[in-house]
Amino acid sequence: MRCVGIDFAHCSPYCNVMPRYVLLVEYHGAPFAGWQRQRDQPSVQGAIEAALAKLEPGEHTIAAAGRTDAGVHALGQVAHCDLTRVWDPFRLSEALNYHLKPAPVAILACAKVADDWHARFDATERRYLFRLIARRAPLTSEQGQLWRVNHDLDAAAMQAGADQLIGRHDFTTFRSSICQAKSPVKTLDELRVETVERPYGTEYRFHVRARSFLHNQVRSFVGTLERVGAGAWTPDDVGAALTAKDRSACGPVSPPQGLYLAAVSYPDGPFGVG
Repeated sequence: MRCVGIDFAHCSPYCNVMPRYVLLVEYHGAPFAGWQRQRDQPSVQGAIEAALAKLEPGEHTIAAAGRTDAGVHALGQVAHCDLTRVWDPFRLSEALNYHLKPAPVAILACAKVADDWHARFDATERRYLFRLIARRAPLTSEQGQLWRVNHDLDAAAMQAGADQLIGRHDFTTFRSSICQAKSPVKTLDELRVETVERPYGTEYRFHVRARSFLHNQVRSFVGTLERVGAGAWTPDDVGAALTAKDRSACGPVSPPQGLYLAAVSYPDGPFGVG
């Protein structure tokens, strides 16, 4: 049973309501087969649902703002869950973090939301970050957190190629063949290349922003732009690939370990920010 208009602050802890909570989730994607629950492989969703079952025995199903693939990380994934008792949000996040150990998953924040609030359908924007480093030496402490290439890249050329992707387009070229989206047409609001000089290499951060994305769209962008930065493609080749509306025209798809779901925005930010 779900209730509308309940003043949870004055509810008995075991009243007959199912309050909805939103969770801000951070995770390292390396040990997981992705966000989505898997029957025989570890998943982020499965880890959180198992932690919820420690607090309220029974089956739990949570919904997220978006699915991430195996090896992809999150700095600001958002998910919601329905529980049978009323929890103080801070105590709920603390309890979940206790039961999530030692999995690399953390609940950064928790809040009560309206019973019809939805992590996926209420989202107005999703932001991704992709981290790529150019250096000769292998990664050690940051292994699994960046994509490493051993050659220099031209950031200005990559940005020139990225600029051709911004706007509303048919992104068939940059869409996985198994993508389940009804339409390949999306509006890309930002694709910005940031350069960070490091002692033994240069890190390139791709900041990508849109209301929604196709499967493998960001990794397809980055893999293609890396070819531009390496000099194998020109910036105009990116525009030609986009116009082709053909998956075979895409450059290589980047590996998952440099990709982060950075943030999700809502009309009224449930954690006090949009």
